[in-house]
This record gives sequence, C-alpha cells and structure tokens, in this order.
Amino acid sequence: MKTEPTRRTSAAKRAQEAVFRGIPIGAGVAIGTVFDTTEAPAEAPRRNISPPEVEAERQSLARAVAISRKQVGKLRNRLSILPEEAQEELAPLLDAYLMMLADSRLLRGARKRIETELLAAETAVHDEAEAIAAIILTAKDDDKAGLRRRASEVREIGRRLTRNLTQNPFRSFKDVPEGAILLADELTPADAALLDPSRIAGVATEEGGADGHTAIMLRALGIPSVLGCHGLTEAAQPGDHVVLDGTAGTVVLRPGPEALVVGKAALAAFARERVKLGKLRRLPSETTDGELVELQANLEIPAELPLIAQAGAQGIGLLRTEFLFMNREDLPDEDAQYVSYAQVVAAMAGDSVTIRVLDWGGEKDIQALADGVAPLHTGPNPALGLRGIRMLLKRPELLEVQFAAILRVGAEVGPVRILLPMVTVPDEVAQAREIMERVARRLRRRGVTLPEKLPPLGAMIETPGAALAADAIALEADFFAIGTNDLAMYTLAVDRAEVEVAHLYDPLHPAVLRLVQFATEAALRLRLPVSLCGEMAGNARLTPLLLGLGLRTLSMNASAIPRVKQVVRGLDIGDCARLARRVMEQVEPRRIAELVEGFVPGARN
Repeated sequence: MKTEPTRRTSAAKRAQEAVFRGIPIGAGVAIGTVFDTTEAPAEAPRRNISPPEVEAERQSLARAVAISRKQVGKLRNRLSILPEEAQEELAPLLDAYLMMLADSRLLRGARKRIETELLAAETAVHDEAEAIAAIILTAKDDDKAGLRRRASEVREIGRRLTRNLTQNPFRSFKDVPEGAILLADELTPADAALLDPSRIAGVATEEGGADGHTAIMLRALGIPSVLGCHGLTEAAQPGDHVVLDGTAGTVVLRPGPEALVVGKAALAAFARERVKLGKLRRLPSETTDGELVELQANLEIPAELPLIAQAGAQGIGLLRTEFLFMNREDLPDEDAQYVSYAQVVAAMAGDSVTIRVLDWGGEKDIQALADGVAPLHTGPNPALGLRGIRMLLKRPELLEVQFAAILRVGAEVGPVRILLPMVTVPDEVAQAREIMERVARRLRRRGVTLPEKLPPLGAMIETPGAALAADAIALEADFFAIGTNDLAMYTLAVDRAEVEVAHLYDPLHPAVLRLVQFATEAALRLRLPVSLCGEMAGNARLTPLLLGLGLRTLSMNASAIPRVKQVVRGLDIGDCARLARRVMEQVEPRRIAELVEGFVPGARN
C-alpha cells in the first residue's frame, strides 16, 4: 500500500524545478529541451581465460586496436572543419591517442596480463589502464590538473578499446534535434569534436572542469556549456525543459514561471549584445582620435566565408591553404587550387586576400605529402625540422604549383598577397621570389596575362630568429605578418598542448612582447605593411597594447572582429602608446598582465 504514494511523491519531485550549479565553460544562454546523451558504461564483466584461449584474446586485442586507430584517424581527418582553437586543442590529443594505440605501455601491459594472468582482453585492458592512471595521479607534480588530464587520456583509450572488444556501441549525435540541450555524465574531447553548433543549443555534464580538453573544445565551438553539475543526469528526464546559462554556470531543470522569465531575459540580453556587436559591422574601425585600424579575418576553410561577411572583416589577413591538401590521397593540381582560391577572392569582392602557401611539417600530417613527396620529420623535435618555407624550397615543385594558381587568381579575380611561412633568414624570401618570377614567366609564355608588378610577397615572423633579423628580412619582403602563436612557443620553449609545461605559455612574457615590438618597428622604419595574426590579435583586452606597439592591422578569427572593433572605437592612440611604454618597462609577466587588465580608455594610465 505504501508503494503508490511513494511513486506519486517521486513523480511530483521530478516535476519540480531543480537548479544545478556547475562550472561556466561556454558563454551564452540556451533554452530548450533535454536530449539525454548519457553513454552506456564501457565496462564488461571480469573474465578469466584458459591457456588455449590466450592467442585468441591476443588476436581480439589486435583487432580492437586496429578499429580504434581507424576511428581516431577519422576524427583526425575531421579537424579541418573545426575552428582553429579546437584544432589546436584536439590535434595533439588525438596524436597522443594514436601513440597509445601503437606499441605503448598500455598495450604491452594488456598483452602481458593476457599471457601471464590469463585475463580476457577487455579485463586486461581495464586493469592496465587503471594501473597506469593510478601511477600518473600519484606522481609528485604541482600540476594536478595536468596529471588528471593525462590519467583521463589513458582511461579514454582503455574505454575505447573495451567498447570495440565487446562491440558496445559508442555515443551517437546523429539524431539530436535542432535546439536541443545535451545532458551527459561526461563528454570526451572526441565526442565534442562531433558536435554541430548549428543544431545544439547547449551542453551540460556531471563531470568535467574548466581546464580540460573538452572545456576548451566547447568554448572554441561557441556552445553555451556548464560542466561539473553533480546530480544533473539523475534528476533530468528526456524532454524536460531547461534554461542553461553558460556565463553564470547554472542549469535550471523544469523551470517555473519566474525562472523562465529570468532565463528569457538573459537570453534576450545576450542576443542584444550580439546584435549590438553586429551593428558595428558597417561602422569604421577607427579610434576616438581618428586612427584607422584594419581588422581582417583568418580563414581556415571556404565554408567560413559567410561568418567573415557577417563580421565585417576588411579582407582576409591569413588564408591557410592546408585544407586543400588534407583528407586526400593525391596532391591538388594548379587548376584545383585556382578554383579554391578564386572562390575565396571573389567572395571578398575587392578586399585583399593574403594567401599563405603550404605550411606543412611539425605537428601537421598530410598523407599525400608524407607518402614519398616530403616525408614527415620523425626526429625528437618535429617543430625544429623540415617545415614551412624550408620544405617548400627543398621541394620547389610544390611551391611552383601554388604560385601559378595564386598568380592567375590575382590577375583574373581580385587582389591577393602571398605569405611565406616560417621564414628565418632573408635568403629564403629571395629564393621564393626567384621561383615566383620564374613561374610568372612560364605563365606568360602560356598566354596568361599577368600584370607587370606581381602580388606582394610577405614573410611570416614566427621565430625569435626572424624577429631579431627583421631589419634584414624587411629588405627582401614586401610585408610582414607576425604569427604570435609559434613566436611564443619558440621563444619560451613551451608547447601549450603539453600539460606539464602549458602553464609557462604566456604571450605577455616580456621576451615575446619585445620580439613583437622589434619586428613591428623594423617594418615601420621601412614603411613596410605589418600585421599581427596570432591569437593575440583576437583578444580584445590586448588591443590597446598592440596598437600602442605600433600595429594597425590585426587578423583574427571572424567571431572576434566585432568585439575587437568595439574596443578600438573607444581608444585613443596616445593612451595606448603610454600603456605600451609602461608595459615594455616591466620584467615580470604578472605585472604586465596587471597593467593590461587595469587599462581604462580615457584614463591617464
């Protein structure tokens, strides 16, 4: 008799409003219905085997490894359609997954457990992954967040292998209705890479933190998100109404009238802010004292062109051409490249497009090149190997095809500039110019009409050597583009994807800023156009400092342009110059950050 009231009470409780607080990850507000993406646990009953079954279990493990490598490889190939920040976060992680699926400690240990402990493959994988994770977590290291990430990476590969061994289905996002809010116990970075921001209104999970790979992926995708909401999935039912505030870090299940009103007001405020920024599109990017600042967009793939148009970019400051070479078994010929470049240049309707020639090497892996054309550098320091302009000068036929396509587009479609990656000495620019002029002569013999003056040929300044030799490189180059991502990495000897040293990656380190200043001033002395196209360009809080250092052209992800323009329109160049002088007197990154954060436009900082 007591059963029925208990059921009614439970049902009534589930119908009540429930508020959960978590970690704010992705800014924005979403109102929608729950789509439960909780994944069945990747667990299997512990199972022992007999000696005659050892070889069969070894073979099962080998098949699961092959399937897992193929799955991770497909995710790796999908990177080109993700935002740059998501690519930079996920690519090293997937590479780490692939390494663990090679002859790693995890697999060696699992095989040994099969042979010596007579464990089934899935049990052996689970035990070995847990053992390795436990060792990582007990290591003596102040970077506890980094240790947790490394342990979770090992466990994630263990779960993937277990699913493939037991034929347990993976989470699927194919049937997610438009406008849904995803709820899950946990979302892996690989799961996040499969999300479609145009369909998914928001994401909330029980597990996760602000410093994890998944959090960075969700921010890069621009999805309002809250992680670490304990008890959320147990309380939620598919179809429940939800108000998610990724800025405040709250999730309201089954919101009552008051919570719904508050949520709608927050959603409207967020929308108004976006509209306000959108209205800036047609306004000039001009400081209060009349100084024009050119805001351009970085372009990863042509599909981003509508975003660039909406943002009001004044041209494309960096068109990365790697997308043409990825996910294919052969190299794109001149005509194929011409079509792709022409599409982008035509869409910009007369605004200049800076096309960076192929930047391959280091962490990038293009199969069509690796297969005999330009084998990937496999030494202990790939970032210091044959990459960028070094590789192109060693394989000039690649550069010749790109130059031919770009020169034709510049002559027939619209204005272009050509950018050389990873330049370190003036002679690299000189050699590239000789190749470009040779290609131009060949095109003219083919009957292609080219202007007498060829497109400007620029150099990326992204190593300390290039920055310190900027005076000499400026004598050979027609313009500079300062790439602060690599510049900071090479200057500080820090790979920000490496968890043990990522906290040392700081673009506000005085050494990085001095190199930016040196390169900028070298260009300005020779009246050479100079832009900055690293992540610093899209960080609105750094805009006053960059303008104070003398930069007047910034190239960034399209989504960052409205906010940077809003900041520009409230600045006075004199104030910016004073801020830069104070910053450049400092020797501690912490003090520099304080000055930048404390800058108030119009105040005598």
